[in-house]
Parts: sequence; structure tokens; C-alpha cells
Amino acid sequence: MYAFDIERPTTIADAAKALSGEAQALGGGQTLIPTLKARLADPGTLVSLSGISEMQGVCMSDAGEVCIGGGTTHATVAAEATAYPALAETASHIGDPAVRNRGTIGGSLANNDPSACYPAAALASGATIITNAREIAADDYFQGMFTTALDEGEIITEVRFPVPEKANYQKFVQPASRFALVGVYVAKYADGVRVAVTGASEEGVFRWTEAEAALTSNFSAEALDGLSVSADGMIGDLHGSADYRAHLVKVMTGRAVSAAA
Repeated sequence: MYAFDIERPTTIADAAKALSGEAQALGGGQTLIPTLKARLADPGTLVSLSGISEMQGVCMSDAGEVCIGGGTTHATVAAEATAYPALAETASHIGDPAVRNRGTIGGSLANNDPSACYPAAALASGATIITNAREIAADDYFQGMFTTALDEGEIITEVRFPVPEKANYQKFVQPASRFALVGVYVAKYADGVRVAVTGASEEGVFRWTEAEAALTSNFSAEALDGLSVSADGMIGDLHGSADYRAHLVKVMTGRAVSAAA
């Protein structure tokens, strides 16, 4: 690990001011700290977001959305996002207890790991990512593996989730990391169904639009009969081939629909 300075702002405004030059934001540190230990990053200054109370907690908006502060831990989401049961359940199975008590929703979405759970939850829910500068729709936010619409120094302060009629997340776990080998989040709203897939594609989280159309017409696992996902562009590694991941997408989608229904 290289030497670095650390700043601990207590307001979003102070954090934004500190994030200049070589400074880098530190949320729960579940990705950044191992990266620093391996000397794969040398930020010079870390700006800890853990002391900013206005970025923590779960509440309901006047529009009926579940609003989660960017600095809220997975464990808190699991315990307090009860108005959106599928989201709370998803949070309860992220990593292990140590990860859930340190990792934050804002940190996960900012990192956009291609196998993380929250990107699928946000994309399937049509969530809105709120930053210190603007609001970004989930469909516009995720832009590829480890790539998002965030500008340099931009901070995720809150995430707003519309609550669906039905939803479920199914994750085929890679047992060593607890990340999703393939994970599928299905959310049914009055105007249609959204299906988001994580862990499978070289481009990161994506929507399976063919399944969305079929499930909007008939919300049952049988609606997926005859559909398939191409293995082109799927991740292939020692844990599973591209063909295997493509197969799992349909399997996990069916399981999520059955569980939600």
C-alpha cells in the first residue's frame, strides 16, 4: 500500500470540495482498500464519506419511492428497506456480514462491478441515482464494465427506487467471492416488467428486453419458453464458460419470476 492522506468531511459540500486533484472518494472500502493494498492505485488523498450523516439512512418519498442514502450500508438496507422487500432481501445476501456492515450502496453503484448485485437491482427497478450535481436515470447511468455516467469527483448522495408490484432477485453464487456468477433481478410494474442481468456480460449489467416483452404479456416462467440469450459477449472464465452463463441467465430469470409470482 502506498502512503496517502485522508480527509473526513462531515457534509456533502465539503466532500465535493475535497475531491479534487488526486483525491479519491472512500465509501465502505470493500473494493478500494484491497486495490490499495495490492498497490494497484495511488490516489494521494482519500476522502472518507462515512461521516456524512445526510448520506445515510432509508426513507420514503412523497412519491412512494424508497430513498436510500449513498453512504448507507448493505446491512442497513437489509434491515430498513422493508417497504421494498425484494431490495431488502437482495442486500441481505451481499457478501458476508463483514462486507454488509462496511460496504455501501453508493460505493457499489459507483464502482459498477460487472458481478455486483445493486446494479441489477437499480436497473431493473428503474431507479434514479442522485448525485451532488444532478439526477441520473439508471438506464443512462450504467455504461459498461466498471464504467458509469459519473463525472470526476461526483458523489452518489442518494438512490431512489420506485416500489414494484412484484419483484425478486436470484443469484447463482460464486462461492469464493459471494459475487454473482449470474444474477437476475425481475421487477413488475403497472406499465411493464423490467429484467436486469448481472455477472454474465463483458459489458456489465444489462436489460434482457426480449424477456421483458414476454413477461409483460404473461408474468410466468412459461413465458420464457422459446427464448434464449446469445453467448456472444458473455464472460468466460474458470468459473463458467460464456455458453454456461448464457444458459444461467434464462434459468435464473425463470426462478426470479416464479419466486416473485
